[in-house]
Amino acid sequence: MATIRFKNVQHAYPPPKGQDPVYALKEVSQVWEDGSAYALLGPSGCGKTTLLNIISGLLTPSEGKVYFDDQDVTDLPTSDRQIAQVFQFPVVYDTMTVFDNLAFPLRNRGTDEATVKKRVHQIAEMLDLTANLKKKASGLTADGKQKISLGRGLVRSDVNAILFDEPLTVIDPHLKWQLRSKLKELHQQIGVTMIYVTHDQVEALTFANKVVVMYDGAVVQVGTPVELFNKPKHTFVGYFIGSPGMNFLPCKIDRGQPVFHNNILATSHPVSDDLNGRTVVGVRPEFVEFADDGIPVVIEKIEDLGRYQVVTVKHESEVIKMVVNEDQRIPAESPKIHFNPDQIRIYCDDWLVEGGDNE
Repeated sequence: MATIRFKNVQHAYPPPKGQDPVYALKEVSQVWEDGSAYALLGPSGCGKTTLLNIISGLLTPSEGKVYFDDQDVTDLPTSDRQIAQVFQFPVVYDTMTVFDNLAFPLRNRGTDEATVKKRVHQIAEMLDLTANLKKKASGLTADGKQKISLGRGLVRSDVNAILFDEPLTVIDPHLKWQLRSKLKELHQQIGVTMIYVTHDQVEALTFANKVVVMYDGAVVQVGTPVELFNKPKHTFVGYFIGSPGMNFLPCKIDRGQPVFHNNILATSHPVSDDLNGRTVVGVRPEFVEFADDGIPVVIEKIEDLGRYQVVTVKHESEVIKMVVNEDQRIPAESPKIHFNPDQIRIYCDDWLVEGGDNE
């Protein structure tokens, strides 16, 4: 196992003749601690798979260096990196049994058969494949085949990291939760570095100790699920994490406080008045509540989701989402709303304004 370190890594694919390169991955300097579980989270096309393939060696970055501990592996081929990778679609040998599929990575490295048998049975039990070990892989469902792919990534004990590229895409929705929980349990058991690519925030927040949020080829924030929810450093993080995402409303700054359509929003995190750029105030729907005195709104929609309701309101042309407990009263006439001062954050040109009490 190894600590993986990126130093000023970025990557551009060859552009059409006469055009400037477009970077699929913008400059990243990041440390992946040995034994931790990370999720790369972001929408399609944001650079997640490019970053993953640079770690594995399937891609050599256009610029920068990749280190495993103190060894420069930037130009080292995948076969010499001791990396296991599980892809989006199952990669299995249909004519082999499930046992032989799981054993293949070990036998390919000359592992003795006693160890092969022990490790295969351990992994098969973890993934509920024991009853299928003697069956041909061709007879399994897509779910079963992807379990084999997961097992082949997990069966080796000599890897520096296990990389997962959206491995649950083909899995039946009813099994996804079980497998996410199982992967987290497996990580706790074997302690190897795991890096998991997904566009699904539930998968990321369920699996990872730390989440790396990517947007437009760049890493915009690295943090625990709690940190990403409570203090998004970029508006994309606030929008992408949470359901519904964070409310962002245009504002001006007056004596450190945001002013939204002539309404002063008292925040516990005041900022400097001399910000240069587009300023918005951010607050999560969970921290917007109805009040006797506050900003007047019009209720547009109420969605009953069981334990809570999502209420959409408008102030002038601005839409604001609220999360309201099922037992909380929704006013029928002249509703007004209030924002929790401790949870109001100010952003300038999409980045959280740090400094003073906003840190």
